[in-house]
Amino acid sequence: MENPLYPLLLFSSSPQSHLCYRLTLKKQIMRICLFKLRTHQWCFLLFNVLLFHALLFGADFVEEYLLQPTPGVYTDAMVTGVREKARKLDLSDARENISFEYPITNAEACRNSDLFLLALVFSSAGNISQRDAVRKTWANQTLIEGFPVKTFFFLALSDTSAAHQELLSESERYGDVIQAYAGAERSLHGSKERTVLALRWVISFCPLARFVLLTKESVFVNLPALGSYLLRLHRHPEDLYLGRVIQQDQPNRDPKSPGYLPPALYPAKYLPEYCDDTAYVLSQDVVRKVYVASALVLAPVSADVFVGLCARKAGVSPTHSARFPGDKHIHYNACCYLYLFCSAGMRSHELERIWMDLEQKGGRCSLLKTYYGLVYCKAHTYIDKLLNPH
Repeated sequence: MENPLYPLLLFSSSPQSHLCYRLTLKKQIMRICLFKLRTHQWCFLLFNVLLFHALLFGADFVEEYLLQPTPGVYTDAMVTGVREKARKLDLSDARENISFEYPITNAEACRNSDLFLLALVFSSAGNISQRDAVRKTWANQTLIEGFPVKTFFFLALSDTSAAHQELLSESERYGDVIQAYAGAERSLHGSKERTVLALRWVISFCPLARFVLLTKESVFVNLPALGSYLLRLHRHPEDLYLGRVIQQDQPNRDPKSPGYLPPALYPAKYLPEYCDDTAYVLSQDVVRKVYVASALVLAPVSADVFVGLCARKAGVSPTHSARFPGDKHIHYNACCYLYLFCSAGMRSHELERIWMDLEQKGGRCSLLKTYYGLVYCKAHTYIDKLLNPH
């Protein structure tokens, strides 16, 4: 049978024309092959497409709709007591005494400021380059859809007086540093103590902040997307404990481990549901409830589990959002990053590079581009994890 494209070749014998012919022929063959697929082949193809999407998005979809808190009915006397005490809690009269717990207090940071979102970034004293990168990038935003936001860095006590002096200079320059008399931040006790002191600072000096974001210096945070989500909540903004919910995590039963949790202290098989501490949000009332309940939790656990235990004693259930990826570093794609709330494991140069690219691309993506971006970054993140399991 004569090739229907053969006459076209008579007019030109150049390499370009042969290339065009070969490409056109391949497209024709592909089109013919697709149309000649049988029913079972179409089903197989469709199944693989659905399987691919299920692997990428299935867990997120299930979690998004199944890991939602149910309205609480508080019959437990302890829960009722914690909630009532939190409702009446007022530390404004104790501000001067409380200031002694913070070598760098920044007590006037929120005065006469009705904040929509307050971001507290846990940082280490020596990581000034990382703090500078955060300041230049996502923390350099003061409004979300017209609502005020502020970002502060929360640090434990410095190792040396020289480091403390450097922090004082940094605080005077930027006005966004808070330092507390907390223990070593890498120890379980230190991380818990630092979290409690951060909540105490919020209650004392920023009591009008509607929502509080707790995160780390190595995390990129998408404040506009998170703020937009919070503004459009289909529920009353109380009892909000929002993040990537960890379920059925087992307590540490190794007696040789510093995080050993003896059955006598915590007999349950699983820890309560809690939000991964890469980034999570508390409404102002939950800040107070967790702070009040913290006096009742003595278990040697990590800071995120500690907050989960306190939340349970206060009758607060965590709300899951798949837009919090947890402690995963998400492979960069602009539309993917404009959709997600955060990405972990970001170094200073990477933060600045990504922020520059996001600003150049204007900050908006179509639905189709967002879909492609999510497929791209999720697929690459899974591949990166397989290639680099550690």
